[in-house]
Amino acid sequence: MSGTQKNKGDAKPAAKTGAKPLGKGRPRLGARVAAVQALFQSEASGESAEAIIQQFISHRLGTMPGEGGFEEGRVPQADVPLFVNIVRAVAKNAETLDPVIAGHLSAGWSMERLDPVLRALLRAAAGELWSGKEPPAKVVINEYMDVAHGFFDGSEPRFANGVLDAIAKHLRGGELGGTPGVTG
Repeated sequence: MSGTQKNKGDAKPAAKTGAKPLGKGRPRLGARVAAVQALFQSEASGESAEAIIQQFISHRLGTMPGEGGFEEGRVPQADVPLFVNIVRAVAKNAETLDPVIAGHLSAGWSMERLDPVLRALLRAAAGELWSGKEPPAKVVINEYMDVAHGFFDGSEPRFANGVLDAIAKHLRGGELGGTPGVTG
């Protein structure tokens, strides 16, 4: 699946059904993939971030004998503390993060119009950028671009890159030559 799909007259990015497998030895990237999945699941199910975190830790992070990998919704390698920090940061700061994200979308776009996976990705990245000065903004953006390419075949990664670059300049302007905003 790639590109956009029509929905009530609006073009919406269409997510792939699952993320592409990641290279070995990238537990921080695995944590980011899992955070996007968890935020998507929390929004779709209405369950709390804490409940979803516990489900992921118990059933979806790490490898278990006879269990599949990404194709079955598992994240074989994930930095669990990073995963927890990202999901909690987004849950704790959602009322601040969503307007920051929305303020950097192209004209005519709203949070509601975004594909739910893309919305979860932008929230996870914004949560990380909001939470402090480490890792560097460029690292956060590059990692989420890898995540985006795992979920999308179309123009969504390019769209996400532009939005995340603008958010990073807003939140961490000193790093990227923008005007810094307020961080958490």
